[in-house]
Amino acid sequence: MLMLTGAATKVRIKEAEEYSKRLHKDFEPAFILDSFAEERLQEMTIDTTRAEIKYKDLAFAFIDVPGHEELIKNMISGASYGEVALLLVSVKKDEGIKDQTKRHLFISRMLGIGKLVVAVNKMDTIDYDKKTFDETSGELEKFITKIGFDRSEVSFVPISAYKGDNLMKKSPKMKWYGGKPLIEVLYEKAKGEEKKQTGSLRIITQGVIPGNAGEHVVGRIVSGNVKTGEKVSVLPQGMTVKVIGIMVKGKRVKSGKVGENVALQLDRNLGYAMRGSVMADPEHKPKVTDQVRLRIFVTGRFGKRTLAKFNGTEIACKSVNVIRNIDVTTGESSASKKAKILGAVEADVKLAKKVPVENYDVTRELGRFVLYSDGKFAGIGTVS
Repeated sequence: MLMLTGAATKVRIKEAEEYSKRLHKDFEPAFILDSFAEERLQEMTIDTTRAEIKYKDLAFAFIDVPGHEELIKNMISGASYGEVALLLVSVKKDEGIKDQTKRHLFISRMLGIGKLVVAVNKMDTIDYDKKTFDETSGELEKFITKIGFDRSEVSFVPISAYKGDNLMKKSPKMKWYGGKPLIEVLYEKAKGEEKKQTGSLRIITQGVIPGNAGEHVVGRIVSGNVKTGEKVSVLPQGMTVKVIGIMVKGKRVKSGKVGENVALQLDRNLGYAMRGSVMADPEHKPKVTDQVRLRIFVTGRFGKRTLAKFNGTEIACKSVNVIRNIDVTTGESSASKKAKILGAVEADVKLAKKVPVENYDVTRELGRFVLYSDGKFAGIGTVS
């Protein structure tokens, strides 16, 4: 797609072609993104890579994440920024649907991604056979709906990436496929996300800047909008203040909108560190609590000292009590209380202090905790 849209430079393409020859391979387009020598030799993505493609009135920022289970932390890091998931599944014998395929789907849904496009790839290797496509799609469909995806938000597209079939335009080799090409399906999903109405005001604060005319509280608007003259609640502190001035990119403005970093002048100085606090609509505030129920994807063992990182601040966990285990390859749950690495659990977590939280599907930034145990990354948890 990078090549067909002109997003990949001729220099990058030529370098990938020359490296392919050095390895005695046919041209390998994956080398355009997988630029590390280790990635090329091992034929696997190691780090996350971003690539932009412009199509119609949108610029897609694709985040290519590693597929190997040993690199699951990198996958989580990249996927946490996604709005639409694009899953590549090969129909080639001995490739296809693996436990890791399902694990990635589970993580994507857990991270709040509701729109999914499944690109069933390498159709050229099976002579564009509809039956094999249907079998692959059917097997995945059962699992996808079981782990919480809405079937109406999931699309299956048969493609041959190498041959360019069904990427930018419909392929005459798969006349049995009645849907749109991959880029159009992605476009429609992305436009649907763009049209979403913003919710109630939520500003994650990053600190306070003192000044002669009074301090400014700096933060990022993750939901809703803020206007001069409005009152906002400051959480978990529990006070209500009035916004008397707004700065965006060094300029005074009347309002700030979702996605912007703002500096707010308030009708009183708060006078203390504000990192990790939340400014919210007083009529629609998030819950403030020190007890959260989390769905946790486990990457390490929970030791004696567990910390939860939440909006840039670290909070000690007094306890992590597992309620049930979830098999990420089947979607089934069990009463087992033992957390398995690369598995998932539902757990009640007691925090050392109260924080403002919401369900992850409502506000990502208020529904995600990164867990560390004895100094090591132990998992990511979302409020359920």
